[in-house]
Amino acid sequence: MLVYLQCNKSIKNMNIINTLNIHTVNFINGRKGTYRVVIKCPAGFYTIKEIEDFNGVKNGAGYESPAEILSWYKKGSLATIEFKANDASHFLTVFAMKGKKCVIIDEDIMAGLTVGAINQYWIDTNLYSQLQYSVVNANNWTCKAFVMNAA
Repeated sequence: MLVYLQCNKSIKNMNIINTLNIHTVNFINGRKGTYRVVIKCPAGFYTIKEIEDFNGVKNGAGYESPAEILSWYKKGSLATIEFKANDASHFLTVFAMKGKKCVIIDEDIMAGLTVGAINQYWIDTNLYSQLQYSVVNANNWTCKAFVMNAA
């Protein structure tokens, strides 16, 4: 069995371990900014929502990681996440699904993604992989799915 490992040391001294060969980008890179999500509503059409205060500047409810956005919406409804840094003028795609396949994901999202979020919301996609979990020593739902966990 051929296993593809992609490691990147650019995120806060964390190594991203990606045995799934999902294309990664590094647009967020720890910066603050605005997120835009494309979700499929129950009627079947797509709608867009902007999250301007993700880091809690106005309401004091900052979030730990952009990966938390993946668990805010009903299973199967999130299609795309875009990010615009505070010093930028346009949005860049940081997470995209094509059917049941994740085709692009940002390294900051991967670094914060837990086994529990994948098992609860993304189990029928290519994000779910027991091989991936075993490579990073994930043994419960709170473990990170793409970052090495303590043995």
